[in-house]
Amino acid sequence: MSAPSFLQTSLCTLLGCHYPIVQTAMGWVADARLVAATGNAGGFGFLAGATIEPERLEAEIRKVKELSDAPFGLNFHMFQPNAQDAVELAIKYRLRAVSYGRGPDKATIRRLKDAGVICMPTVGAVKHAVKAVEMGADVVTVQGGEGGGHTGAVPTTILLPQVLDAVKVPVVAAGGFFDGRGLAAALAYGAAGIAMGTRFLMSTESPVPPATLQHYLAANDAATIRVSHAIDGLPQRMLDNVYLAQLEQACGLRRLLLALRTAQQWRRHTGMSMAQMFGVAVKALRTGDTGVAQTLMAANAPVLIQRAMVDGVPDEGVLPSGQAAAAINRIESVNELIERIAAVAEQRLAVLAAGSAGVPSATNQTQKENA
Repeated sequence: MSAPSFLQTSLCTLLGCHYPIVQTAMGWVADARLVAATGNAGGFGFLAGATIEPERLEAEIRKVKELSDAPFGLNFHMFQPNAQDAVELAIKYRLRAVSYGRGPDKATIRRLKDAGVICMPTVGAVKHAVKAVEMGADVVTVQGGEGGGHTGAVPTTILLPQVLDAVKVPVVAAGGFFDGRGLAAALAYGAAGIAMGTRFLMSTESPVPPATLQHYLAANDAATIRVSHAIDGLPQRMLDNVYLAQLEQACGLRRLLLALRTAQQWRRHTGMSMAQMFGVAVKALRTGDTGVAQTLMAANAPVLIQRAMVDGVPDEGVLPSGQAAAAINRIESVNELIERIAAVAEQRLAVLAAGSAGVPSATNQTQKENA
């Protein structure tokens, strides 16, 4: 497999992948099988280290290596109990990259970089991109408002060029990408590649149960993939479902009770101490601060996602999703989708390079994308 010339970007060189296509670290979804399939197909995958039990993280890294020789990355958050272990494992196994949101300090970033690990945070605002680079980021992934999960209000088409003008490191575009036309557009903007979550979630290698995948396939109206503040007070894009409606209608006390109900489960999963959870709960009861309920909900959000993504009960959990789900009409293998995206992007860029002659009609292009 050789990368087409139009698609051989600086991102491919940095990450060691054939195509500038990144599979994001979706909690409960980006497991070893999906990451390995992405690498084997020529993309670059991130393992979702934040939702893997601490004692299983090393084994999951080893499993990726058993399934693929391709380089891959690890995602983690500094607020997870085993954050330092994740850093150590990234260095120990010589992983190609790490991704994060709330990032590590400069000393930790320097240690990762000195070990040859690419630091590739995800940001949703220009100021955060600038700060990430000041902290030492090698690459910045910029997610526009179309993206799933926590997201901002600025669409990718506005945010991407602003960040490209503000930083001097390679920029990866995320939020609303799902096909070859999107990859070609991102590269035309000046991005070094694209990152996709929902498109990989809706693949045959995704661990998401069929009942939950059907909800994503049924989401053919982008308006139903909307932003809600019900989980933690911050905007998150999710599919409409019964549980989300219940959260949005719940009063502060009921929301606190819902948060406490999942707290113990998440504590056991992450290895958090009872004192950590109990301290937050006591503060909430003493002050009556509903904002604390939102804090608890934020900490427990992975459990709410787990109910849908792992247990296969979509109406009893939340369903993070990018608006791209409305444009995806079938489940296909990772290899198929990456090869098709790369081929269409290469075709579009070749047409642009040659001039406007021979531009495929919109109808023919759509047929190729969905074939």
